[in-house]
Formats: sequence, C-alpha cells, structure tokens
Amino acid sequence: RRLVKALERARATVMQATPATWMMLLESGWTGATGLRAWCGGDRLSDNLADDLLVRLPEVWNLYGPTETTIWSTITRLHRGEPVTIGLPISGTGVYLLDEFRRPVADGVTGEIWISGAGVAQGYWNDPTQSAGRFVADPFQPGWRMYRTGDLGSRLANGALRHSGRIDDQVKVHGHRIEPG
Repeated sequence: RRLVKALERARATVMQATPATWMMLLESGWTGATGLRAWCGGDRLSDNLADDLLVRLPEVWNLYGPTETTIWSTITRLHRGEPVTIGLPISGTGVYLLDEFRRPVADGVTGEIWISGAGVAQGYWNDPTQSAGRFVADPFQPGWRMYRTGDLGSRLANGALRHSGRIDDQVKVHGHRIEPG
C-alpha cells in the first residue's frame, strides 16, 4: 500500500520491478496508472500476470538476463493477445539456444539459453571452478565470452525468445537464487 501511495505521489512514469512486486501491487487492490510504463525483470513473467498488467497499464516491457550478464540481455514490449516472450537481445549481446553438446537447436525446439557479448562477466569472484563451467569462449563470435544461464527457452518463428523454465531445480524466492539440497 505504501508503494501504491508513493507511485501516486510521484506520478511515476516508469517502474522496474520483479514479477513478485507487480503481483503484490495487484493483490493490494492497485488498479494501475494511465501514465506508468512497467518494466518487469528479475524472474519469469507469467502469462497471467502479464495479462493483468496489460489491462491496467499503457506499456509492459519484459526484461531478461542474469546478473552475470549485466542483468538485461533481452527486452521486448508485450501486447495483449500475444505470447509472453523475453524478446530479442539488446545491442552488443548474443543469445543462443543450445543442446547438451553446445550445438544450436532449431527454431521452436527447447534448448538451454547461453548469453554472449560485451555484458558477460569474466567469471565468479575467487571461484575458478564454478567459473570454468559457466563462462566459456563463444565459438560463434570470436573474441566474445558466453555464459551458461541454466534457463531453458525456444525461438518463435518471428525470432522472439520464449523462456520456459530451468534446466535444474534452482528457484527464486524474493529475487534470491536458491539451490535446493
């Protein structure tokens, strides 16, 4: 409720939040704002939540990318009646859907999402073992590095990427990654 009041007082025009935060706003009775653009990232945006936001706001944008790739790697504006996607890579970024042998999968086939480009970190601080399994040279773009996200996705006929879950059991709770076990 305090966030709703703050949004109204500030006459906010853009707000970036996780799906959980957008859901809390809706559950508090918030009805939307005619001048507010929603940027949604940090976790998977469900079709139902996207639909709920799209009827209350003039624009809803879906942003995708893990911290290891400077957070935003893809972006798209969502529209009512269309599937929720994570869109297309931002400038200086490549996104690959690869099989277990790091070969590209065909459009429409689910593969693991790998992100490449200028935003990819060099590795994990003081953890060369973990880094070696997640950060590798990009075989498709010489000079770039790529990051193994652990996320699954597919490419639609129009080129947009659709996120479809995790390859492992990792979950997010209030924006924090949790590795069960």
